[in-house]
Amino acid sequence: MAWVYIEDLGRHLGEEATLRGWLYNRRSSGKVHFLLVRDGTGVCQCVAGVNDLGAEAFAAADHLGQETSLAVTGIVREDRRAPGGRELIVKRIEVIAPASDYPITPKEHGVAFLLDQRHLWIRSSRQHAILRVRSEVASACRDFFAERGFVLFDAPILTPTSCEGTTNLFEIDYFGERKAYLTQSGQLYAEAGALAFGKVYCFGPTFRAEKSKTRRHLTEFWMVEPEVAYFNLDDDMRLAEDFVAYIVARVLDRRSEELKTLERDLAPLERAAQKPYARITYDEAIERLRAKGFEVKWGDDLGGDEETALSNEFSTPLLVHRYPAACKPFYMKRDPARPELALCVDMLAPEGYGEIIGGGQREDDYETLRARILEQQLPLEPFNWYLDLRRYGSVPHAGFGMGIERAVSWLCGIHHVREAVPFPRMMERLEP
Repeated sequence: MAWVYIEDLGRHLGEEATLRGWLYNRRSSGKVHFLLVRDGTGVCQCVAGVNDLGAEAFAAADHLGQETSLAVTGIVREDRRAPGGRELIVKRIEVIAPASDYPITPKEHGVAFLLDQRHLWIRSSRQHAILRVRSEVASACRDFFAERGFVLFDAPILTPTSCEGTTNLFEIDYFGERKAYLTQSGQLYAEAGALAFGKVYCFGPTFRAEKSKTRRHLTEFWMVEPEVAYFNLDDDMRLAEDFVAYIVARVLDRRSEELKTLERDLAPLERAAQKPYARITYDEAIERLRAKGFEVKWGDDLGGDEETALSNEFSTPLLVHRYPAACKPFYMKRDPARPELALCVDMLAPEGYGEIIGGGQREDDYETLRARILEQQLPLEPFNWYLDLRRYGSVPHAGFGMGIERAVSWLCGIHHVREAVPFPRMMERLEP
């Protein structure tokens, strides 16, 4: 008798097998119980008849509560009508731990209630599908860079200063001796890695103390950030395009069942799996927005409404490049042809999902970078190590960061990023 995961049942047709999981749902029809059992890899219909189980065990099975943990043994049989195309003809049921009064029922629940029950909500089919897509995205990120010879370069979470100003940092008392901060980005450290290894990426949690309650914001989120020596902005945009197309194709290939569960329209994703993507300059973006009636001034950063309006004009992700330098961080290199512009790029996902990637070419000149730090009224001392990268063998280099939750939200077609992470952290939520 083999313990088998539901996703592997197809290899055990006609054999006796044991499933270990949880009761997802049940219904009865005369002398037969239909028990839906989940084990994390799928859901299996387990058909339990009174003649196979015996009267006592059959009666007990009729009172099993949702999410009771159990082991079910039976014969694997093909049935196209059953979930996954297979079912189990039950011979024995062993209850591991009973459950009763499970708080999440088939009725409609409010979002606040479900977030309070997030530790249980992640068991539902929709949340399960989203988080499996997230897992696939994370794996695809690592595989993309590994296949191209990038070195994984872990950046610290505790940092001595900000990389984008101090207004949205989480501050920590560091042993009563100094202040430390939760990182906003691993980029500055990835730059050190790029000048040591040529091409690196960091992948980890980042934190923003922005007092924002939009559907695109979390206070804790995950970022993947490649950085490459000798790259310019054009190289960076090509890498971003290759990267996103690879991830989309991977999710379409390996997570089709999850996308089906989410009732995701696949046509926009199939277009995003193909290159090239649309590209426009910031100047062109402003012209397009004004033509649509937006009152935007040249020099303004683009907000969510503007990003949505722009992306709706294109069938693929959109690369908007060369924003005004004044609205970008100090480390962005200026365009030599137009110094008022930064050599930067944002990638906007289609269907109104907004920015999923931000990046660009970094300032590689020591004196220019030092002057920018002082212009931003940032303390010079914590950046001495960063300036060293320009003292000792500086080269042009570029990179970007992709927010995992925003990418997953777009891929899954969900409204709010809070569902794209197991336990969301927002202004008003720190539990569970």
